[in-house]
Amino acid sequence: MSVTGFIILGLVAIAVVYLVTIYNNLVQLKHNVAKAWSNIDVLLKQRHDELPKLVETCKQYMGYEQQTLEKVMQARAAVFSARERGDVKALGPAEQELRIGLGNLFAVAENYPDLKASDSFQHLQGRITGLENAIADRREFYNESVNSLNVRIEQFPDVIVARNLGFKPADLLVFSDEEKQDVDLKALFG
Repeated sequence: MSVTGFIILGLVAIAVVYLVTIYNNLVQLKHNVAKAWSNIDVLLKQRHDELPKLVETCKQYMGYEQQTLEKVMQARAAVFSARERGDVKALGPAEQELRIGLGNLFAVAENYPDLKASDSFQHLQGRITGLENAIADRREFYNESVNSLNVRIEQFPDVIVARNLGFKPADLLVFSDEEKQDVDLKALFG
C-alpha cells in the first residue's frame, strides 16, 4: 500500500472515530434527559401517594370544605395522567392546578386550629412541601439536560449525525409566567 493509501485510510479512521464520539455523546445526553425525567417522575409519584393521606386528614376536620379537597384530588389525577403519559407539555398546567389547590388547602387549614395542630397534618404538610421543593430542583436539572441535548442536535457537525440516526429534541418542562406566580391568598379570602 502506498503512502497516499495510508493517509486516506488514516483520515477515514479519524472520521469514523469522530462520528462515533459524536454519536456516543448524543446518546449520553439523551439518557441524561431520560434520567432527569425519571427523577422527577419518582418525586411526582411520592407526592401523588401522599396527597390522599393529606386530604383524608383534612376531611376529619374540614367537613364542609369538600370543594377544596375535591379540587386537590382532581389536580392530582391530572398530574398523574400527564406523568403516566410522559406528556411534559400537559404536566406544566396540571402542576399549576395542583399547586393552586394545595395553596388553597393550606390557606383554608388556617381556619381550623385543631387541624393545624394535628401531628399528622403537620407531617404531611412538611412532606409535601419538601417534595414540592425537590420537584422544583429536579425540574431545573431536567431542563438543563434537555437544553444540552437540544443544542447539541442542532450544532454542526452533530446535526448530521443526529438527523441521520433519529435523535429528536426533547420538550422543556416550562411554566407560564402566570403559573410561576405565588398564589394570592388575599384574593382568595378577600
